[in-house]
Amino acid sequence: MTAPNDESAQYLISTVSKRSGVKSDLVRAWERRYQEVTPTRTAGGHRVYTDQDIARLKLLNQATNNGHSISQIAQFSLDDLKKLLKDDPALNAPAFISPARPGSDKLFLAEEYIDKCYAAVLAFDARMLESHFENAIVELGSEAFIEHLLTPLLTQIGDRWKAGELRPVHEHMASSVIRSLTYILRNNNPSPANAPKMIVSTPIGQLHELGALLAAIMAELSGWDVTYLGTNLPAEEIAAGVKYTQALALTISLSFAADDHVVPKELRRLKKLIGNDVALIVGGRAAGHFQPVLSEIGVVNINGYAHYRQILAQLAAKNKAQTQ
Repeated sequence: MTAPNDESAQYLISTVSKRSGVKSDLVRAWERRYQEVTPTRTAGGHRVYTDQDIARLKLLNQATNNGHSISQIAQFSLDDLKKLLKDDPALNAPAFISPARPGSDKLFLAEEYIDKCYAAVLAFDARMLESHFENAIVELGSEAFIEHLLTPLLTQIGDRWKAGELRPVHEHMASSVIRSLTYILRNNNPSPANAPKMIVSTPIGQLHELGALLAAIMAELSGWDVTYLGTNLPAEEIAAGVKYTQALALTISLSFAADDHVVPKELRRLKKLIGNDVALIVGGRAAGHFQPVLSEIGVVNINGYAHYRQILAQLAAKNKAQTQ
């Protein structure tokens, strides 16, 4: 780790991230949680790192990508990390052999994390929950974390809240921790100049934003240029966002099943304002409640994240063919 007066420290975090392969936000998270590196600061207060810091982060990145838990290897020396990677059979296997953590293993790992994360929620331990989340993001990757850990966990929290095992404050605490980690989940790489554009929001009366946030992140990870507008917006404002960005698609999240006519009215108005050239995609745990109006106006209803990725791929391919 970098000594406090190390004069060889010369790299800003953006350079460290590019050379090590570790996102800037995750570098900071590892600093805070595990003291993996200890940067010095310039007179202006900017973190600066050394070549040794970069080498250490690069090895940690390789190890965690290959299935090792950051919490278990956090205090390994450079030599220990090199030996770990050298002795790792997955890194020395022939190319035709499956990687160390195939999909089934990731699903099993996600299930283990669900149990640990729910225990942290039940104990009302926000710090422990955040630690589990950070480790899981590294071990699973952003997409698998959202699809196989976070979504089932949120469903479980909602079900246990309805059954009286949890209080509303437990759900609010978990949501707050998740929201604070979205900066790690997001794709920090700038979108290509020709990336298809998308707007993500929720209509009036829909105040829960996690579904919309996660949909925005999944679209970014699929290569889309996403503008997230937040929640509880009138149809005119959402349509204006579509117009200003020249978005190819609009994703709306519906998390609350209201029996009034506000959401159906807003959806009809929104579809009319954006026209047929913009794909209107609707998802969320309450989407089924509004199925009659969704069918009436001909929107694309998301049936899980795999279906969402398929829809996005089809729209992107269609747009590419039309612009060539």
